[in-house]
Amino acid sequence: MKVTEHIKRAKGNTLFSFEIIPPVKGRSIQELYDNIDPLMEFKPPFIDVTTSREEYVYIDRDGLFDKKLTRMRPGTVGICASIKHKYDVDTIPHVLCGGFTREETEYLLVDCHYLGIDNVMALRGDALKEEQYFEPTKGGHQYASDLVVQIKNLNKGQYLHEVIETDNCSDFCIGVAGYPEKHMEAPSMKTDLKWLKKKVDLGAEYIVTQMFFDNQKYFDFVKAAREAGINVPIIPGIKPIAIKRHLQLLPQVFRIDLPQELIEEVEKCSSNKEVRKVGIEWTIYQSKELKKAGAPVLHYYSMGKSDNIREIAKAIF
Repeated sequence: MKVTEHIKRAKGNTLFSFEIIPPVKGRSIQELYDNIDPLMEFKPPFIDVTTSREEYVYIDRDGLFDKKLTRMRPGTVGICASIKHKYDVDTIPHVLCGGFTREETEYLLVDCHYLGIDNVMALRGDALKEEQYFEPTKGGHQYASDLVVQIKNLNKGQYLHEVIETDNCSDFCIGVAGYPEKHMEAPSMKTDLKWLKKKVDLGAEYIVTQMFFDNQKYFDFVKAAREAGINVPIIPGIKPIAIKRHLQLLPQVFRIDLPQELIEEVEKCSSNKEVRKVGIEWTIYQSKELKKAGAPVLHYYSMGKSDNIREIAKAIF
């Protein structure tokens, strides 16, 4: 079922969802199951599965190092199929521009269609660590909007190199990312909203926001988006702080601000166990306010760990 259909069927009630990351190569999928199992009591209608782009590794060959490009966390589509089968829940694979050619993207989408996956999240992806700015893969897309166009074309039977007349077209519901504190590369919020509206106009049907820790940022973002003519559901993405280093890491990586009150509470903590408790309490406060305001879904970035998400969900759902 499409994300938009789940939201419609909820009739104004706020839904619970979360995002997981594939395990590193060589690790068992059972680790994912162990973290998903405790969250299923809250009846998530869908679960997102991230896709990691390639990265460089150095392999020692008799004292000489070979630089190789590899994916450390493959298996997104396989994990989506496995979770869908095991839990009878919709899964949403993240589809990236970075690291994929248009042909590889088409093959991935065809696989998703065969597996009965109804939703995809279309993202540009990050630059490689070695790149100062994002560089598109040769033969790949530069912008998420281009990816949205490819997915919509496939829904109409328009493949890359031919148009196929068929009654068995895909019908993917497309999600895209939104940034309450603007994308780090956007020169202004107004410009960022212009590009977001373009993605919606091209066929995106819902938006999931980057994490934020001040709900007013989300409320202002939704208001500005509506004023810009963006009328699709806007789902807040939420992440509980878990370690003290997040005070430096999250603003650095995601270009977001943390509320001073939260910073001061975390700085008082003498251990990461205490930080985790502060993160849970802050996220419960955020979640209650967002739910009261009518957010369609509360979407949690779990990063593969579920104990703190479960504590939060118990208080909200």
